Amino acid sequence: MADETKYELLFDVNDPEDIRDFDVHKLKQLSSEIREYLVDVISQIGGHFGGGLGAVELTLALHKVFDTPSDKIVWDTGHQAYPHKIITGRRDSLKTIRKFKGISGFLKRTESKYDEYGAGHASTSISAALGIAVANDIEGKNDSRVVAIIGDGAMTGGLAYEAMNNSGILKKNLIVVLNDNNMSIAPNVWQISNYFNEIISHPEYNKLKDAVWGLTGKLDHFGDRLRYVTSRLETGVKAVVTPGMLFEALGFRYFGPINGHNISKLVKIFKQIKSLKGPILVHVITEKGKGYKPAEGNRPKFHGISPFDKLTGQVLKKAGAPPSFTAVFGEALKQIMNENEKVVGITAAMPDGTGLNLIKDEFPKRYFDVGIAEEHGVTFAAGLATQGIIPVVAIYSTFLQRAIDHIVHDVALQKLHVVFALDRAGLVGADGPTHHGVLDLSYLRMIPDMVIMAPKDESELRDMLYTGIQYKKGPIALRYPRGSAVGVELKKGFDEIPIGTSEKIIEGENVALLAVGLMVSYAQKAIDKLNEIGISCSLYNMRFIKPLDTNAIDQITSRFDKIVTLEENTIAGGFGSGVLEYMNEKNYKNDVLRIGLPDQFVEQGTQAELHKLLEIDPDGIAKRVENFVHRKSIEKGEVA
Repeated sequence: MADETKYELLFDVNDPEDIRDFDVHKLKQLSSEIREYLVDVISQIGGHFGGGLGAVELTLALHKVFDTPSDKIVWDTGHQAYPHKIITGRRDSLKTIRKFKGISGFLKRTESKYDEYGAGHASTSISAALGIAVANDIEGKNDSRVVAIIGDGAMTGGLAYEAMNNSGILKKNLIVVLNDNNMSIAPNVWQISNYFNEIISHPEYNKLKDAVWGLTGKLDHFGDRLRYVTSRLETGVKAVVTPGMLFEALGFRYFGPINGHNISKLVKIFKQIKSLKGPILVHVITEKGKGYKPAEGNRPKFHGISPFDKLTGQVLKKAGAPPSFTAVFGEALKQIMNENEKVVGITAAMPDGTGLNLIKDEFPKRYFDVGIAEEHGVTFAAGLATQGIIPVVAIYSTFLQRAIDHIVHDVALQKLHVVFALDRAGLVGADGPTHHGVLDLSYLRMIPDMVIMAPKDESELRDMLYTGIQYKKGPIALRYPRGSAVGVELKKGFDEIPIGTSEKIIEGENVALLAVGLMVSYAQKAIDKLNEIGISCSLYNMRFIKPLDTNAIDQITSRFDKIVTLEENTIAGGFGSGVLEYMNEKNYKNDVLRIGLPDQFVEQGTQAELHKLLEIDPDGIAKRVENFVHRKSIEKGEVA
């Protein structure tokens, strides 16, 4: 994986204690070696990349100055913490990162004593660090320091400001490091980053500047000297009128901005502020992708990346794969927006990940990136909907969890027409439990008047998006998985699907399989295996999780003693639960097997590995249906 012989220092560092005697020269060399090691490893296995490259010096300075793990470091998200993992005993395990039974791509408390707080979603670090600081105060641990590292777009999330406000009130000993790289995944939409430019471009400021410039031009040599001083005015204003004013107003002592790649300055400032009391904020400027030219030139691409050629930066792609569900969604939305000028697209810092990058340039006035602020994005959409605009809110299933109250209070309660497009629904693979989208059917099902759809393939995804746009009675959601689509042929236009209707895919005699989403294609493959052992199945693509096609269920229950529901969602409160609830209301007595995800957090691994492990792949479905049919038959005396 990596040639150890080319590293002079890296393979002697197994713990932060090993770097505490390093001088600046050694720390600089170690920084270079860590970057080279990251390129060596991640180019072969893929993973989060740019954020870690930008945080190398910051990581080393923190671990050199602070007495970790007695002093607590709380990272925001985790993709910027790969260097942290490398110097805290997980260097050799980096080759397993995000793999099945490997180390996590994020922070994980059970993985290391140096991972003080688990985090996969953004904007949590200051709140968590404040909690730890208050706990230290309660326990009398006055010498223990707590440091929160927030950045990579996490300051666009409102939770960070709630935490800062509370920190200023409580005045506990807390250090916040703002790792400011002007990026989240896509370019940052943090308004404070535009603050300097607004000051310098203000008309009144420029009037003053022009007047002074004109006056000094009449004063010969003395005027030249004044002009030199005046030319420094912009720099001076930037130095005096900084985001520090905001942080000071929130109760923090502000230090910075500081070059986050100057390890000498970082070590010096951390030593100086280490013993200060109360809330401290250190503003550090870093470059995402630092040290690797392809990543510096295309930061969104190298935020998280598949295996790539480390010399060229080109991703190593498999030929012949169908387009992703995400790409199909983006193209469909672009086509619809060309036909309907009322439709707009909203994303929360994920234009590429949701496919909204395909509308960004073509419809700049109808494309909105709200930053890592899902709650605001949903309520913003609600406001648009009150005026007859049709917002399509494209957010990963796992991230939409953050906005549940806003879906309930701001959208559903007012019966507003907002279309929710939940990408990465189901098990997403390598990012693990923080990113699996396995709760959405359950948390959306509980909301009155919510319509929920799941397409069996990319063609049906297009039709469901169109159906959502046409629906006028309230909120409507469609959820679809990560990765390549099924590979069916796409028609040019769209068909509207009647709300709450299903379709029969396969006719059979012994058992009825009721499936939604990806499970339809898995069930088709499972049926082929079941046919070989004499079990004949009917397969229904239910399409709608809410409202259910109750007419179809009435017919199915009258025909089949045995019914199986299939979904890639937690078994608690999902599609199968909805079917059982309806059957209970009607007092149906059929035998029902629910196949879905267990009521537990599922670890990382490829989607195929996890589907097989949990027996929701075609082989697992066939096995479970066979056992269900035979078990019930034996109980009734039909099989010896």
